[in-house]
Amino acid sequence: MSNSPATKRIAILISGRGSNMVALADAVRQGTIPNAEVAIVISDQRDAGGLESARERGIETLVIERGARRRQEHDREIVAALAAREIDLVCLAGYMRVLSSEFIDDYCGRIINIHPILLPAFSGLDEQRQAL
Repeated sequence: MSNSPATKRIAILISGRGSNMVALADAVRQGTIPNAEVAIVISDQRDAGGLESARERGIETLVIERGARRRQEHDREIVAALAAREIDLVCLAGYMRVLSSEFIDDYCGRIINIHPILLPAFSGLDEQRQAL
């Protein structure tokens, strides 16, 4: 997809198998989400299954593990990777880390969390049923 001015460059952050990332990437590719391009998939987990799914779709992948670093240091590395790729929108698709306030400030109004967990009251895979 071309990077015209109307095209929004999306980064998807994942921690696991990436089923929501796959649905989003496929919707972009099929034109269901118009004027968008999934530019990169970033994971904090080297063995995240979603990385292979992204590669199969021709999407750049990057692993940025936290290791022993503080949250802010880890997030700064992610923000630098996003800035280098001129990302317009960050989508958290099963990203299992809390973002630092600095990350939120840098992408204020440009972050979407599509993971359905309803913390702190309802956690796990069955949170909607718990809430009902």
